[in-house]
Amino acid sequence: MVTQTVDQILDRALSGQDLSEADGVALLQQTDAGAIAAIRAAADRLRQQQSGDTVTYVINRNLNFTNICEQHCNFCAFRRDDGDEGAYWLDESIMLEKAADAVQRGATEICIQGGLNPNAKRDGAALPFYTQLIQAIHQAFPHLHLHAFSPQEVEFIARQDGLSFAEVIAALQAAGVGSMPGTAAEVLDDSVRRILCPEKINTAVWLEIVETAHRLGLPSTSTMLSGHIETPEQQMRHFGLLRSLQQRASDRNYPAQITEFILLPFVGQDAPKPLRRRVGRDQPILADALLLMAVARLFLGHWIPNHQPSWVKLGLSGATEALTWGCNDIGGTLMEEHITTMAGAQGGTCMEVDDLQTAIHSLGRRSQQRDTLYQPVGAIVEPHEALLNVQI
Repeated sequence: MVTQTVDQILDRALSGQDLSEADGVALLQQTDAGAIAAIRAAADRLRQQQSGDTVTYVINRNLNFTNICEQHCNFCAFRRDDGDEGAYWLDESIMLEKAADAVQRGATEICIQGGLNPNAKRDGAALPFYTQLIQAIHQAFPHLHLHAFSPQEVEFIARQDGLSFAEVIAALQAAGVGSMPGTAAEVLDDSVRRILCPEKINTAVWLEIVETAHRLGLPSTSTMLSGHIETPEQQMRHFGLLRSLQQRASDRNYPAQITEFILLPFVGQDAPKPLRRRVGRDQPILADALLLMAVARLFLGHWIPNHQPSWVKLGLSGATEALTWGCNDIGGTLMEEHITTMAGAQGGTCMEVDDLQTAIHSLGRRSQQRDTLYQPVGAIVEPHEALLNVQI
């Protein structure tokens, strides 16, 4: 039976009011099937109001240029020390080859992130290494949008070279970076971060770097790593901080803002054993992720209208189902993915455009290629009648 409290919260969300963090906690704590169905329906209705019925996707390629990293995050199976078996560092020529291959396959975006490698320097400094890498790709493929370097990587460069965050971001922009991945956020609660990623930047620094990017005209995405040791209260606090960040960008007329929210459910199959034991499972619980995505839409949608599931973490079928729980975008083709795959994810590392379109069309929804900043690319594709009953 749907409680009156849930009805009232959902009515406020659907009328355009901002929910409180306490409202979100109340929704996340629901276990009644009727209440959860009502939350899903409200999130789907709000998605339709805020983003329409067309589902978007981007043709992109991930370039994780090194897995050598100075940090030891407790959820990460990707990192290696220099000299370890499996450690790698792609040189510039390989990066250019991969970018050229992506362009041949229709990519409009390259996403560049990597480990924090203290040896990643040029002329004795970190920033010239990063800017030279970006300049090489940007000069070879000026039409590609370079979505590159998380807040953690910005802090790393600044710390290595004794620079301010603004100086690093401005230099990366000048070299050709077009937007910042909102990763390294994990959960924006320092009591969680002290266990999950004790060597990473704290909540305040993550927020400062992203706000600095917005102030300087560099858009960002936003993410949350969910389903490990965090509580519903901490999840909602994370959402509250993201919403406040977006509100400040709007109130202060910054030239850039957050473009999308992406939920990243925890995959622990090959994560370090202490955290795996503490979490008690290897793969995400789809029902939990879907409810959280619905609440994210209800809480953030007025301020961040684009919401995306992770097919790498949930599989294509799970990501397709998320499109009925408040998500309006199914993500990118990626072409290769290492960080989540090395943690034991079973969703794959590459998705073809036809696969994404088939998934979208199976819901009777239209598909639309977009660029990184959610501008349309090409024509809307209507679902073919023969696909309406396809099982993904």
